Amino acid sequence: MRKSKAVQVKHVQIGGGAPVVIQSMTKTDTADVGATVAQIEEMVSAGCEIVRLAVPDNAAAIALKEIRKRVPEVPIVADIHFHYKLALIALEAGIDKLRLNPGNIGKHERIVEVVRAAQAQKVPIRIGVNGGSLEKDLLKKYGTATPEAMVESAMRHIQILEDLDFTDIIISLKASDVQRTVAAYRLLAEKVDYPFHLGVTEAGTAFTGTIKSSIGLGILLHEGIGDTIRVSLAAEPQEEVRVAWEIVKSLGLRTRGVTVVACPTCGRLDVDNFVGIVTEIERRLAHIQEPLHLSIMGCAVNGPGEAHDSQLGITFGRGVGMIFKDGVPMRKVAGEDIVEAFVKEAEKLLAEGSRAAPQAGLTRFVPELVNIT
Repeated sequence: MRKSKAVQVKHVQIGGGAPVVIQSMTKTDTADVGATVAQIEEMVSAGCEIVRLAVPDNAAAIALKEIRKRVPEVPIVADIHFHYKLALIALEAGIDKLRLNPGNIGKHERIVEVVRAAQAQKVPIRIGVNGGSLEKDLLKKYGTATPEAMVESAMRHIQILEDLDFTDIIISLKASDVQRTVAAYRLLAEKVDYPFHLGVTEAGTAFTGTIKSSIGLGILLHEGIGDTIRVSLAAEPQEEVRVAWEIVKSLGLRTRGVTVVACPTCGRLDVDNFVGIVTEIERRLAHIQEPLHLSIMGCAVNGPGEAHDSQLGITFGRGVGMIFKDGVPMRKVAGEDIVEAFVKEAEKLLAEGSRAAPQAGLTRFVPELVNIT
């Protein structure tokens, strides 16, 4: 497990042993305050813990003050490239973190002005190295955006901040492919103890991007590298947040909301429209934030065993469902009533405050012991 220093972003700690933080980025025109605030609220509802906004011009920078006023509790990051005055306006607006590469905002005195303002407000800076926008001399030196080139770029920017006694730093090293991304983070992990913001940039559509991000971020997080993550998808930011949560949940790093174990189906499937049933149950329970482990299985081969390991489960046989609670059979449900009955049982379980995992040592059910016909 990599040990990183702690950096505070409003009320959220990144690094220093804190849980991996989930963040995403709005995709509205930041100058459109109403649309941006609405999207922020949707992102937070989905589980986003830090929200980043693009600040490409004066209109966007000026809008930050009103956005800050309307979402006072949400940690906000201003994403700025090249224009130091936009960073100063963002800081005046009360943002909580800057995404800014200090070597890219011009003369030394401009860098000093931004850094001093950030220091005065205790606002950290994320150095965001991207394989698609490396310095020209590094591209010439290495031939392309290699992991070594990305790390050298990061070290340059780090040195600029450290020379100004600024150490509230978070670093990202993003490429559009898994191999370079993983290699770059591994290299830098040996050189600095600043917290890492993980991401595979421009990962692709919801389908391909989810796969790339899950592999790249999953490898690094499994190795103990990474303190906050952003999944980049050509999709709504809420989808990025959902994927990010599934990544950290699958690695046992965080818990939130409903986790559904569902069989892939095969010729033994004993219920019509199984995929529709699973999808509808997941949709109906998407609002739940408390951890809840469910299993929905199409036949009695693995169903009872999965139900044993779930807080609530259902297994099908001849079109009839058997609902289990903590591995114990509760009642049968007719096919047409399955979704409604299962959703009500899940809501009842939460209302009762029964979040405990099944007891260790509880008798494991096997198919021949459970008659659901």
